[in-house]
Amino acid sequence: MITWSKRAALAVLLALPLTAVASPASAAACVAPVPSTTQPGYTVFDPNCEVNGAPFTALPGATVHTGITGGAAYRIEVPAGWNGKLVVYAHGYRGTGTTVYVDNPDLRQHYLDTGYAWAASSYATNGYDVGQGVRDSYGLIGLFRQLTGFAPRSVIMTGESMGGQVTAVAIETYPRTFSGAMPYCGVLGDTSLFDYFLDANVTAAALTDVKISFPRTVPPDSYQDEWRAQVARILPALGVTAGRPPVLTATGKTWSDVVERRTGGERPGFDGAFSYWNTATSLAPLNDLPFLFGLYPGLSGGTSNIAPGNVTDNRFTFYRSTDRRRPTAAEWRLNASVLRVKHTASADPGLAGIPRVDGNPRIPVLSLHDIGDLFVPFSMEQIYASRAAAHGRAGNFVSRAIRGTGHCDFTQPELTEAFDALTTWIQTGHRPAGDAILNPKVVASPTFGCRFTRGTHPTFVATACP
Repeated sequence: MITWSKRAALAVLLALPLTAVASPASAAACVAPVPSTTQPGYTVFDPNCEVNGAPFTALPGATVHTGITGGAAYRIEVPAGWNGKLVVYAHGYRGTGTTVYVDNPDLRQHYLDTGYAWAASSYATNGYDVGQGVRDSYGLIGLFRQLTGFAPRSVIMTGESMGGQVTAVAIETYPRTFSGAMPYCGVLGDTSLFDYFLDANVTAAALTDVKISFPRTVPPDSYQDEWRAQVARILPALGVTAGRPPVLTATGKTWSDVVERRTGGERPGFDGAFSYWNTATSLAPLNDLPFLFGLYPGLSGGTSNIAPGNVTDNRFTFYRSTDRRRPTAAEWRLNASVLRVKHTASADPGLAGIPRVDGNPRIPVLSLHDIGDLFVPFSMEQIYASRAAAHGRAGNFVSRAIRGTGHCDFTQPELTEAFDALTTWIQTGHRPAGDAILNPKVVASPTFGCRFTRGTHPTFVATACP
């Protein structure tokens, strides 16, 4: 099972540095990281080693190629019975450290077992640099041809979390290159993810009558302590305590209802997911705060340290805590008091800043998302589905809801079944089954997510599937 905790543990790697030359993987001791040739201050971790120091070696019957090019480490693995097809895997967000490293896709064994070769890049940078992820991932295709002597006759793009956005942007940037795509737990709504981080925090403040601000530029270090002080006033009124399961007040329950509607609508398991994510602490250096409060975009001026300005905007957002046809008096009061923020930067039409996801796929795209994920929420799927429909491409997108709570909380059978469904779709043209994620009644059904959930997700709490 792939969880947020696994990703967080890897992200704390110290800055480590390799050179631009391919080499066969072996069981030799790890070499010291080498300075990046393209990113000053960066180092590249040995692609022949896992981050825990274990050697990276070929699986039985396969051949591997590893090395560094353009400041990015890469791995390529080709099975003995190669079917002529390649999967390019894009990893997720790894924090803002200055060491880059490559790792293996979740479906490594399955790719090889079914005849697919795979390739993965560390990217030359960390941070939320989707554009670099797209460039380095696309570059693997030419590198594969150079190292193996064969051009793949079909290429599938796949990636998790931020790598899901890399996937979505790559297939729109290079529409003739890929035959299919499988993003999972992906940021398919580009800057809408950061709007959600804004929404969660400004509504919590408004509901608890705590005045907050939103710096338009990267604030001084002192702002973190100011924010901590403001959050310390917000949390008791909500019934939330960092590192402990919340005991929600009436105000906290209203906030939960607002967040539910901003993350995909009423759906099974949300109460447990809300408790899970409010028990979790946030990312360093704000890991003393409940998870969502450490993600407030005002802490970075809304830039995510990559865009040229604030990418968040809620001027025209109407927050709801109910599904009534007409807003309640309490909802009107909330919307009158919430802090409003205007964007100064938008999703980029190219590969700069935070690249835009048009939602205009020309190829089959099959995606999975946990309905309890409140880091990259389920609403990302709905945004992409809506954009695809607006472009007349609804038939090219299939989304599968998984009854998981963590971020990228999938079992191997869930991922394997999805990949096999995608490859069959590519080969036959027959669109596989998915969930009607834009139908609120379907999403609110107690059985939503049952159809494609395989195995156990221990932290997901809801009525059992029939």
